Amino acid sequence: MPQLGFLHGRAWAALLGQLRRPPGAVCIGAVHSHSQDFDIAGHFDPMIPDAECLKIMCEILSGLQLGDFLIKMSWKDVRHEMVAKKGLAPEVADRIGDYVQCHGGVSLVEHMFQDPELCQNKQALEGLGDLKLLFDYLTLFGIAEKVSFDLSLARGLDYYTGVIYEAVLLQTPAQAEEETLNVGSVAAGGRYDGLVGMFDPRGHKVPCVGLSIGVERIFSIVEQRMKTFGQKIRTIETQVFVATPQKNFLRERLKLIAELWDAGIKAELMYKNNPKLLTQLHYCEDMAIPLVVIIGEQELKEGFIKLRSVASREEVAIKRENLVAEVQRRLS
Repeated sequence: MPQLGFLHGRAWAALLGQLRRPPGAVCIGAVHSHSQDFDIAGHFDPMIPDAECLKIMCEILSGLQLGDFLIKMSWKDVRHEMVAKKGLAPEVADRIGDYVQCHGGVSLVEHMFQDPELCQNKQALEGLGDLKLLFDYLTLFGIAEKVSFDLSLARGLDYYTGVIYEAVLLQTPAQAEEETLNVGSVAAGGRYDGLVGMFDPRGHKVPCVGLSIGVERIFSIVEQRMKTFGQKIRTIETQVFVATPQKNFLRERLKLIAELWDAGIKAELMYKNNPKLLTQLHYCEDMAIPLVVIIGEQELKEGFIKLRSVASREEVAIKRENLVAEVQRRLS
């Protein structure tokens, strides 16, 4: 199973915004919070901020290497929005409703453009024009194939006012058999032009669009897949543990760990002067630390270090001056 990948700077900013949130402030899937992870606020030309939010969502999900995904896009309360807020005649809205069961990319929007009943309505043409413009921007960003226009999509938050979207993972047939976890959407967002004005005494309208990443759901997916592939779930990144079977060997352990740190190796030791060796080895097995460096009186006297594989429990003696090179070789 692929490990979590690398993210671009702004994608990290959006994801870390979720991690910094206090409990109860998460907004994803059945969202119950007014906050987002990444937001663009202000008066701008149509669909440029919306396209960037979708681009960032793609960057995050691609960087996490969770597998293939699809972003479904629609707009809030389609028929009500068209009749009550956009002024469309009910029969025109019903005609658009015929497309609710359809989904696709810019070709679907272009097909709706060719509908004679829709083309006779100015508001419908404006809305379709915005959608076509959005898909043009998504094409320039190289993510149009990741976004599907789907009028059946509906999100439960009242403050969304325009374009809404949510990302779902696409399962291969093998994954469908192996994985029973169903987490729903892993990212979501949309436009909420009226929310800021609700908290402004003067009622100033500030258009906003944003997205949210489902960190807890993503962690659940990663955990489930690691279990499926028989991989132990690690909560630390430690590569090497420095241990000793002797008392009064803290200074020698500190010298060793400093040498490993200086070589860029992720190492740790137990913060005790005289820890028991069995306790140290059990900790390494529990935390799935790959290697253990063991130093004692005999090793110190002969200029050797014991290197232990936690998985196989095999130990080899290596020269002290070759320690870093041998550890790096085994970790590569």
